[in-house]
Amino acid sequence: MPRPVTLFTGQWADLPLDALAAKAKSWGYDGLELASWGDHFDVLRAAADADYARGQRAILARHGLNVWAFSIHLAGQFVCDEPLDERHDAIYHGPPEGRGDAARMRAWAIEMCLAAPKAARNLGVDTVTGFTGSSIWHLWFPFPPQSAAAIDAGYKQFADRWNPILDEFGQHGVRFALEVHPSEIAYDAHTTERALAAIGRRPEFGINFDPSHLVWQSVDPARFVHQFADRIYHVHVKDAKSNLDGTNSVLASHFNFGDRRRGWDFVSPGHGDVQFEPIARALNRIGYSGPLSVEWEDSGMDREHGAAEAVRFTRTFDFPSSNVAFDAAFQR
Repeated sequence: MPRPVTLFTGQWADLPLDALAAKAKSWGYDGLELASWGDHFDVLRAAADADYARGQRAILARHGLNVWAFSIHLAGQFVCDEPLDERHDAIYHGPPEGRGDAARMRAWAIEMCLAAPKAARNLGVDTVTGFTGSSIWHLWFPFPPQSAAAIDAGYKQFADRWNPILDEFGQHGVRFALEVHPSEIAYDAHTTERALAAIGRRPEFGINFDPSHLVWQSVDPARFVHQFADRIYHVHVKDAKSNLDGTNSVLASHFNFGDRRRGWDFVSPGHGDVQFEPIARALNRIGYSGPLSVEWEDSGMDREHGAAEAVRFTRTFDFPSSNVAFDAAFQR
């Protein structure tokens, strides 16, 4: 059976869920990965009110769509980031009176993350995707010289703050899937190994695999899938394109997404450097049967055109695995 193709709604939170669901169905999607901002999914309300959670699922069902996961990316970023600053003010979506107050914003975020597994159970899903934040991402370049102890402290802080959250996930039988991503506690293979070690490789914590964040770092996405075969809990379909011209770099020169001077940028799936066929083969080999969730980001393309094209593209590389050897017919 082909894997379901879903659309992550984070980049569509300006649209009411009902309107987006109608569009997604018309484009050919099987379901939505719900963002916890806009009106798409209120995690705290869903944890307290099962009828609300069932109602959000019913909106999708009316359009012939399903849901396998929802996202706490924005709230998760507040848990470990140090310091919280004006960048966090811009993505904060908790009580308005808390905006700009670091302690109150972090407390809201932790409350959200703690509520997520119960909300997941009420929605009828077993996977929550998101970010963790990181107190040590800014130390990626070791100058001024840094001590090993400073990095050790960052992973300990991650474990101290996320283990109580993961306890809740375990209690409800729900998995948290970190999107391995720059600015998180894990952003490549080595840091992913270290993050897993920091929490004792507990099974509640896995990966939302997104190749677009690996390819521009020169990390092999298919190899990453094989390395973390037991931790691929969810998959994003997203692409990135290198634009190195001899004057820029992968560090992006402080230019924002969409600026042609950047050394790389996100593009619609199939228009960048990600080789999706090796990824599909790797996912087949590890037995991943969950959704392929299109996270659509491309500053140079109309998003409705891109979303419709992306679901068609995703189905072209999602071929089924074989359960026989190709040369079995030669044998008597």
